[in-house]
Amino acid sequence: MKVLIVGAGIVGMTLAYEWRERNPNDEIVIIDKEPHEAFHASGKNSGILHAGFYYNTDSLKAKLTADGNRLMKKFCKEKNIKINETGKLVVAKNEDELETLKELEKRSQANGAGVYLITEEEAKKIDSNAKTYKYALYSPNTASVNPKEVCRVLRKDLENKDVKFIFNMPFERYKESFDFLINAAGLYADKIAHQFNIGLNYSVIPFKGLYLKYLGEDKIKTQIYPVPNIKNPFLGVHFTLMADNTIKIGPTAIPAFWRENYAGFERFNLKEMIEILSIEAKMFIKHKWFRDLAFYEMRYYIPKNLINEAKKLVYKLRGEFKPYPPGIRAQLVDLNNLSLVMDFLVEKQQNQIHILNAVSPAFTASFAFAKYILDENIDKE
Repeated sequence: MKVLIVGAGIVGMTLAYEWRERNPNDEIVIIDKEPHEAFHASGKNSGILHAGFYYNTDSLKAKLTADGNRLMKKFCKEKNIKINETGKLVVAKNEDELETLKELEKRSQANGAGVYLITEEEAKKIDSNAKTYKYALYSPNTASVNPKEVCRVLRKDLENKDVKFIFNMPFERYKESFDFLINAAGLYADKIAHQFNIGLNYSVIPFKGLYLKYLGEDKIKTQIYPVPNIKNPFLGVHFTLMADNTIKIGPTAIPAFWRENYAGFERFNLKEMIEILSIEAKMFIKHKWFRDLAFYEMRYYIPKNLINEAKKLVYKLRGEFKPYPPGIRAQLVDLNNLSLVMDFLVEKQQNQIHILNAVSPAFTASFAFAKYILDENIDKE
């Protein structure tokens, strides 16, 4: 059988990895429109290995993240990829946020994420710079890796197992026949699915994640996150302690105007902009939460506002900040009710699998996600 995988990001490559494990003799080809693997979200994310406590207990994210964390760490250890076992603190600003902390602890227990409530004093022992109100959540299983290194090593491993990569090859230009199609195209997964009349009631809209690299003297020892609004999929501006101990703050969740709207008019696409602005305008009119989000997030184009938001999480933050390469989140929208799709979403049709929504924590969950997709869509046939 010849299997064609569209997208050389972490999801496409872990699917190839799992398919090869199960089918040693199949021909597997991965195509990507970019010049190398992990060009977009897979290489531009922070490399945080999430524990899996944010997500509703009946969701795929809840089912797969804790196991994905374990499998990703196992892969990294086998391949001698550095894992920065940082842990994570989720810190509260006031009494109201303590209720959300308790809810997240319940989700952690249900999801097997290993997270628990600690006191303000206990949080200071973990990281003396972390500022919280009365209590915090501690996640010992959260860690960080270099996502580009993970993807580079994974690509090399796949090539050693006779998986073929073809870069600078958009799906529309690929002319060879195939027996099975896996669409893991990220920002363009919906567009490819629509060519097969799949997922027509869904569309991807991009959200821009801006970061600043912190070069100051007041360091942190762990990942420090705010209490999130659990009604939307964004985790808020936080401190990321990367694999090499670089500290950055972010990301934002600014509605972007075209799919690869990283900076300025880079990769500008007028047709995309008209389509995306149309969807965003409808969401803006219909949903107060989207209006509030858009206005709140747009403030972060001014770096001072991003820094001030980060300062709420720590006692001291002095020193210089520099821009850090932004990322784009490929967020699926249900066009029927103009709502954000909160969970992973996969659709199957005959000899095709389309991964329509693979947002965070897809990097963490990727190895477990690949097993789930093949278990549910191939092995049950």
